[in-house]
Amino acid sequence: MAATVAEYFSSTRDAHFEEFLELLRIPSVSTTPELAGEVRRCAEWVAARMTRAGIPVVEIVETKRHPVITGEWLGAPGKPTILVYGHYDVQPADPLELWESPPFEPTIVDGKILARGAADMKSNLITVIQAIEALGVVHGAPPVNLKFFFEGEEEIGSPSAPEVVASLKFRLGADGVLSCDGGMEGPDTAGLLVALKGITGVQVNLRTSNTDLHSGMYGATVPNALQAMGKLAASYHTADGRVAIAGFYDGVIELTAAEKAELAAFPTTEADLLAQAGVSVAWGEPGYTVVERMGARPTIDFNGLWGGFQGEGSKTVTPCEAHLKITSRLVPGQDPARILDLIKVHARKHAPAGSEITFTASEWGAPAYAIPRDNILQVAAERVLTEQYGSAPVIVRAGGSVPITATFKGVLGQETVTIGFGLPGSKVHAPNEWFRVADFDRARTVYAAYLSAF
Repeated sequence: MAATVAEYFSSTRDAHFEEFLELLRIPSVSTTPELAGEVRRCAEWVAARMTRAGIPVVEIVETKRHPVITGEWLGAPGKPTILVYGHYDVQPADPLELWESPPFEPTIVDGKILARGAADMKSNLITVIQAIEALGVVHGAPPVNLKFFFEGEEEIGSPSAPEVVASLKFRLGADGVLSCDGGMEGPDTAGLLVALKGITGVQVNLRTSNTDLHSGMYGATVPNALQAMGKLAASYHTADGRVAIAGFYDGVIELTAAEKAELAAFPTTEADLLAQAGVSVAWGEPGYTVVERMGARPTIDFNGLWGGFQGEGSKTVTPCEAHLKITSRLVPGQDPARILDLIKVHARKHAPAGSEITFTASEWGAPAYAIPRDNILQVAAERVLTEQYGSAPVIVRAGGSVPITATFKGVLGQETVTIGFGLPGSKVHAPNEWFRVADFDRARTVYAAYLSAF
């Protein structure tokens, strides 16, 4: 038996790494109904791996969509109880033709593992389980009490989570949450997340006729749904990039001078961000830096715009309908339901003449979340990351959303600290998502160190 956690990691390295690759091969795409069986298979795989890690209580909890996995290892009387959170679902791999290798067949290129879910967040999910296993093998049990909540719907906004968390409120009681859904700022630079944006969204549908029409006969005489949707979409922003929805910025809590200074110290420059994104110019709300806009300003973003003929070649029609998918990233002071309503009001008000507007009922949302800086889990995270990386972590306000953090706060009264290991530019949600092989070893070590810090 290994005498130390480090020795255990050394002896199990190859087997643990192969487990990571095995997990990546499961196409657990929560957005695609045809892959619901694969999502369930992934949940069962994770639950079985938790059991093999020594976690004495593991349960698959059914929802209306995809399963939640819960668990308990309460082997440290008098020590804090930490609820470990993660998700096993992934984004779709489309467009497949842009992948350099099959998205669900992990391929190692130049020290990086290319696969959907590699960075977001199967790497973090498997390594935190492996770290807990190591602590149990070496010490008999982890040095803190642990509970678990692993879901399969984070990539669709965690719609089942509030109901499940509420139904398990007493079972999930803890001193705080460790979310593994995050990343670091560089290969040798830790990041410590202090805020996440909220989110809401809706699909806008626009119709101008009851059928597509011959463009030669009607193109100059009746409204074109695509043209009308283009005008409507353009109306959501001013020419300089500010959101043009009436009342959108009402109640937004402005950054303090100290918070602005903290963001100004962020090591990634505008040029770095443009290079990561593969674009030549920045765009967005004037009066704020790109780092401030990314982490601390609300947004309206278009995720899909379509209508009419989209096949090969030409089809001369005047389309009768068009569609626009909108998401809004929210900051403190904004209510998701109110912002959703404002998006709809704007669509009805600014739809060109002759347009009928409807909304697809796939609405969802969560408020923004910020952790108190003096929270005991957050303070411990800063200390451990400083020790592990040799310098203090960079303070991060994320542009993304993890909706369940607001649920943990609202339903359980628990704050969430975030530790994950994907890196900037790792193409999360895009073709050729990657995760560094070296960070697999670092993740196991840091998770074990963090859980030992109490």
